[in-house]
Amino acid sequence: MKLILTFLLFTFSGISAFCQQVTVSGKIIDEHNKPVPFASVYVKNTTTGTSANSEGEYTLQLKPGSYEIRYGAVGYKQKNRVVQLTVDKHLDIVLQTENYQLNDVVISATGENPAYAIIRKAIKKRKQHLEEVKAYTCDVYIKGVQKLLAAPKKFMGIDIQKATSEAGLDSNRRGIIYLSESESKYSFEQPNKVHEEMISSKVAGSNRAFSYNRASEMEINFYKNIQVWEGLSNRPVISPIADNALFYYKYKLIGKTVENGETIDKIKVIPKRSYDACFQGDIYILENDWRIYSFNLFITKAQNINFVDTLRFSEQFFPVGRSVWMPSSIKFEFVGGLFSFKFGGYYISVYKDYNIDPVFSKNEFKEVLRITQGINKKDSVFWQNERPVPLTAEEKTDYKNKAVLARKRESKPYLDSLDKVNNKFNAGAILSGYHYRDRYKHEYLNLDPLLTSVRFNTVQGFDINYGGSFSKRIDTLNNRYLIFGAKAGYGFSDKKFTGSVYADLPVSSFTLGIKAGSEVTDLNGDDPISPLVNTFYSLFEKENYEKLYQKRYVSFSANKRITGGWMAYANAEWADRTWLPNTSSYSFFNPGNKTYTSNNPFLPYSDVPLFAENQSFKITFRTTYDFSDKYETFPTGRRYLPSPYPTIGLNYVKGINGVLGSDVDYDLLSADVSKSNINAGVLGQSSFYVGAGKFLNDNSLYYVDYKQFLGNQVLFYKSGINSFLLLNYYNFSTYKEYVEGHFEQNFSGFILNKIPLIRKLKLQEIFDANYLSTSSLKNYTELGFGVQYLNFRLMYGRSFNSGSNVNSAIRLGVSF
Repeated sequence: MKLILTFLLFTFSGISAFCQQVTVSGKIIDEHNKPVPFASVYVKNTTTGTSANSEGEYTLQLKPGSYEIRYGAVGYKQKNRVVQLTVDKHLDIVLQTENYQLNDVVISATGENPAYAIIRKAIKKRKQHLEEVKAYTCDVYIKGVQKLLAAPKKFMGIDIQKATSEAGLDSNRRGIIYLSESESKYSFEQPNKVHEEMISSKVAGSNRAFSYNRASEMEINFYKNIQVWEGLSNRPVISPIADNALFYYKYKLIGKTVENGETIDKIKVIPKRSYDACFQGDIYILENDWRIYSFNLFITKAQNINFVDTLRFSEQFFPVGRSVWMPSSIKFEFVGGLFSFKFGGYYISVYKDYNIDPVFSKNEFKEVLRITQGINKKDSVFWQNERPVPLTAEEKTDYKNKAVLARKRESKPYLDSLDKVNNKFNAGAILSGYHYRDRYKHEYLNLDPLLTSVRFNTVQGFDINYGGSFSKRIDTLNNRYLIFGAKAGYGFSDKKFTGSVYADLPVSSFTLGIKAGSEVTDLNGDDPISPLVNTFYSLFEKENYEKLYQKRYVSFSANKRITGGWMAYANAEWADRTWLPNTSSYSFFNPGNKTYTSNNPFLPYSDVPLFAENQSFKITFRTTYDFSDKYETFPTGRRYLPSPYPTIGLNYVKGINGVLGSDVDYDLLSADVSKSNINAGVLGQSSFYVGAGKFLNDNSLYYVDYKQFLGNQVLFYKSGINSFLLLNYYNFSTYKEYVEGHFEQNFSGFILNKIPLIRKLKLQEIFDANYLSTSSLKNYTELGFGVQYLNFRLMYGRSFNSGSNVNSAIRLGVSF
């Protein structure tokens, strides 16, 4: 009886609450009867509001009562309407284009445009407005629409007509390719703490997907000196009211107007230089407070943005309390093209129900984003009542048509039929790689491309090293996979077979790894040069950089996230190691009548073994900590975010004598500190790596046990934060102590043309030789490319050198 009563109370309460809501809706047009897209609609003296859609249609749900509703848009005169709501009401609004007057504007004696005085006042108040709200919470609705505007019927052999038809586009290959909506509760605390919980999500064409919309990624805050949009812009974009904005911008006062007793200045923003990362367009400043009232700005390809040709920004603010203004809506619009494809779209976010005096728990901001199961299962009735921005007719049709496609696409028969087509095996798959997948069971089989499996080196001659892997998702909650793999190889010159197997096994909170086999592998365990690059240099330049040995081994590993940013890794390996001589001198070409060097990097013209055959048993421990406890929670598990602080690493390697015939006996202790992609403002991004270590015990070890460095001697190098651009691959390995330092600055699009770019092969002669060869500078190539990177590399080490001597050396490298 209690359950029935509870159910009835809940039902009637829900009906009563629903019935208490009335709707005011209509269309917002201008004086020429054209729709005003994305106009702002909100109740005066509240933060309850909405936005019109791209066709000017709006819907606002309120409780019965009397309200003064404000309608506004950037460039239009605001209009207030008092309404008495007892039932649903239709109310169309006409907004007049704002008339900005210059009648009372006084030009200074110096002839400076009056806009500069206004902007200086806004700059002076920038920091105050940035920090005036210490914390807040709000509700955010985001809608994203991406459209294909034009496309060819076929492209590179792909039937675009068929693909777009299957995706629900029209016969002209035009239409919506992505439509999503989301609602989130957003929390913020100075200076940059955020927490966002998505409470509903809808994606056209998928009943399982979650929206990519993020409130934090919709932020445009011109009270910050720069706007950092990683991936979208190669450089931070300068705010029009940044502290140094007058160096980047010109300003022109268009006029003044008065709204609700407040004087608003319209100012045109113009970049001083076309290549600077700056906005252009109109910004509106509220006098006396000297705060931003709204803006309508854009950037283009000239500002070095990625993916799109033009990106437009529009933001409107409304008062929250007596002296605080917060965003009411933000809109991004974009158009772009690639080859014969053209695309465009928009994202709009609507903010309401601000609380500028919230109380947060101690751990509120450890979780940056939360998306839980079920939020993408809300039905159409829910969205009809909750959606603040009405759908256009095109968007309604897209949802309807793609709902049918979604049911079809997510069914087992459809997934099986799709896999059957894509899983067909043919001759082309042998050359380019074969990929089999069962989407329903989450099983995947991959076979390597034959084209990249055939290589050449002077030890094996031509060799094939072919492999494949199988993976299956066994933990859907944390998105973890069981992986098995194998490789098989044969050297056609040394006539030796190789092969290996491996497995990764998720067990509880650990990931266990097992590997075993026989491989011909690089003497430098960092693998500084890829086999394919070595193949190219060997066959076409007759330069064999890669030095190899054979390793028969078995190893076991385990890694685990202990907590937050603290990771741990352990490995135990037994190996039989054998040095190998060259067996082939073949090449396609031989420019300069060269001779291959031996497989001993210290005796290049004599195949003297670098070390005797030996056995090794070693254990390795590594732990890292990045001082981060921030993470995002998804239905598939938790993802930890990169830390703004450096990562500290501690390593210990122990070679144990006598275990399974092991010949080694050594201890290596090392530590490192690193940080990538440090935001350096308009100068781009910086990265650094500092490492140091010492062999506490070197009773018995071989060259492959030494500390190796990630060097480079060719034009194509293995990138990494700890890579040396100009260092010999093998000559500076050490079994004593070492210190290495790396600094890299990415200038993010700064163009420094007409600066000679010295070929790395020639620079190596300068920095890696014991003498300075001025003749090396004669062979350089002057290119018209922009220089974007500056690298400093410093290393000290007591190094193994020619003649089995220990050589103390300091190397300094600078490269562009």
